[in-house]
Amino acid sequence: MVTNWLINVNNEVWYNILISLVIFTFFIIFRKIFSTYIFRIIIKIAKKTPSDIVENILLAFEKPLRVFFIVIGIYFALVFLPLDNNYNTLIIKFYRSILIILIGWGLYNLASTSSAFFVKITRRLEIELDRILLPFISKLLQVVVIVMIISVIASEWGYNVGGLVAGLGLGGLAFALAAQDTISNFFGGIVIITEKPFSINDWIKTPSVEGIIEDITFRSTKIRTFSQALVTVPNSTLANEPITNWTRMGKRQITFNLRLAYSTPRDKIKICVERISCLLKNHHEIDQEIIIVHFNEFNESSLDIILYFFTKTTVWLEYLCIREEINLEIMKILEQENVQIALPSRSIYLEQG
Repeated sequence: MVTNWLINVNNEVWYNILISLVIFTFFIIFRKIFSTYIFRIIIKIAKKTPSDIVENILLAFEKPLRVFFIVIGIYFALVFLPLDNNYNTLIIKFYRSILIILIGWGLYNLASTSSAFFVKITRRLEIELDRILLPFISKLLQVVVIVMIISVIASEWGYNVGGLVAGLGLGGLAFALAAQDTISNFFGGIVIITEKPFSINDWIKTPSVEGIIEDITFRSTKIRTFSQALVTVPNSTLANEPITNWTRMGKRQITFNLRLAYSTPRDKIKICVERISCLLKNHHEIDQEIIIVHFNEFNESSLDIILYFFTKTTVWLEYLCIREEINLEIMKILEQENVQIALPSRSIYLEQG
């Protein structure tokens, strides 16, 4: 009698295990079908709607949905097993915690700078975000999402979140003292973002570094130098330094002294000044607001003509091409006027007897 009862119990256990495996297999197969066919159909339907918001939300939650089918399959498979009530309660807590993580994962993806949804929201709210502010806000939102996930899961498992926050408040002074550099770098990043001295891909120069801005985080700014080295500068350092932003030049300066030989006649100097000035005033790539060409100085070994003007373009390679063209034209003028460029020299007179 007892033997028959044990056999029946064992048969029932194996039957429940088999059913659980069937349930789990069903959800795995359905997950494959969903991700391969159903989800694609839903995306196609969402693309036909006037707004892209639904499509962007679906794309952000695509991977969490795939994991969700595995989780729900495991959950139903375990619930079907004849487990103790304590185990069932534990399984439900795990299940709810994982659901919270999956929802947070989707929200984390939505807050990413690569998320079209994030960009669309900022446009709808008519918020003007440059290429530095957008990544910074994105990272801040992602941190908020992570903190929310941790706090909700802690509440789910019975931890007193209010007490935890109070404890952090009591230890706040010690934490602030230990993290002075981190806090100063964070507020340095805030200063950089609010004042906007530069943006991503801008060419800047400071006393400590010169190069192209690649990224800004809560702690530091990454700058690619012209030797292709990546320099990471703490935000607190960068916020307290004078910053020259070469990218934001409206025009680009050219200034130098044209040194003529002392044997150059006065009339030739006057003609050269007039012709060079005429050249610059008639050049379509030279900004006409300020053009200075004047006989400026009696130097030690030369007669100096100062040239001071600007190119319209600020692009470095275009600037070099224009400068080269101007230099060649000036050489042509000097050759036509038979005027020599002065070489550094010094005359020595020897007194006889």
